[in-house]
Amino acid sequence: MESYLSTVRRVASEFVADLLACLRFYSRLPIPPFEFEKNPYGSGITARMRMLPFAGALIGAFGALALLSSKALGLALPLAATLAILCLIAVTGAFHEDGLADFADSIGGTTRETRLEILKDSRIGTFGTIALIGSVLLRVLSLWIFARHNLGLASLVLIATGGVSRTLGLLPLVLLPPARTEGAGFSATSDQPPLRVTALFALALSLLPLLAGASLWRVFNALACSAVAVYGVTLLARRLYSGQTGDVAGAAQQVAEVTTYLVFAARF
Repeated sequence: MESYLSTVRRVASEFVADLLACLRFYSRLPIPPFEFEKNPYGSGITARMRMLPFAGALIGAFGALALLSSKALGLALPLAATLAILCLIAVTGAFHEDGLADFADSIGGTTRETRLEILKDSRIGTFGTIALIGSVLLRVLSLWIFARHNLGLASLVLIATGGVSRTLGLLPLVLLPPARTEGAGFSATSDQPPLRVTALFALALSLLPLLAGASLWRVFNALACSAVAVYGVTLLARRLYSGQTGDVAGAAQQVAEVTTYLVFAARF
């Protein structure tokens, strides 16, 4: 019995360590390191991705809390939806938005080398600005639309999408080779994430909206459309760079998140 409990504690500590590692990487939450954190799979962040869906769900929960709190304080729903999206951006430090902007700007490059240089440029151009404005507007308006009909559903969609979209953001890193020999995209190839576990966790999270009355068909559509959209980003990255980078993963996450919100906002 004691050996069994020891095994349970060890496995639990590994899962918690992976969760904390993902939260540190994907957010700006001030999480200090703990002594029990040891990586059983590898040294890189990609080796700890099995808990990424839950880390993303926790990030999404901040948006849900902002939405519910704003509504409870008497703010109009458009303002509450705006604050929820801004809260998500603040918690992550615009981590994925930065990738989307760089990805959009690089589309204007004329050669592969030029596009990769644009990805590394910290300045934002016209395409990047338009992509960011479009991403924020689509998310705010979509959230506003389906939150009008069911605030609980909106909260669960924020939580579920936080995990599922970040998991789908790994797709370019899995399907494409690194476009250069440095950066997050290159690191992703050295430590392969436990994808089956990650995918199963993400699939379970995608079902959360069912608890608030969403149909299984809508949940399936959201997951399928997001996966197709991310695959499109992957194909575009293959054409533009002959590979993937961390910015491509960030753009894929944004596309998945926007697509999911649009599916839930449709036909209301």
